[in-house]
Amino acid sequence: MRVLGIDPGLRSTGWGLVDVQGSKLRHVANGQCQTLPGPLAGRLLALFDGLSEVIERYEPSHAAVEQTFVNRDGAGTLKLGQARGIAMLVPAKYRLEVGEYAPNAVKKAVVGVGHADKRQVEHMISLQLPGAQLVGPDATDALAIAICHAHHIQAGHHFQAALQRASG
Repeated sequence: MRVLGIDPGLRSTGWGLVDVQGSKLRHVANGQCQTLPGPLAGRLLALFDGLSEVIERYEPSHAAVEQTFVNRDGAGTLKLGQARGIAMLVPAKYRLEVGEYAPNAVKKAVVGVGHADKRQVEHMISLQLPGAQLVGPDATDALAIAICHAHHIQAGHHFQAALQRASG
């Protein structure tokens, strides 16, 4: 199973891929799709093209995106929501189901604490994916999202197996 995590942002959308085999995680790649200031439509297109290239190159089997939090800047939140829409659209275009996770759920899955800071997340990513060269904070967050989704999928598989054993 190959999981793509996406941390949406209009300036920089982070992406990270992990392979999952049993309980083992292996870093595949990570990066950031960055946009230049300019018209919104062009920036969204750049994110679309960048994420499409990642999916075509690495062929993930699963994808997950961080949920948007609402802040005091309504216009900024709306722009982030549009970038998040692109982050959900691109995997859907390639027929991938897209998991969605709140930031605190991602931190809890990776660090064990829902209100962990960025340094703690980065430290745990480096422990869980030894040797991974982290491209930047958005890519690190994307790897955390991928790990969170991998854990979620595995827990679902374990639950389904237990149900099948119980039903005989």
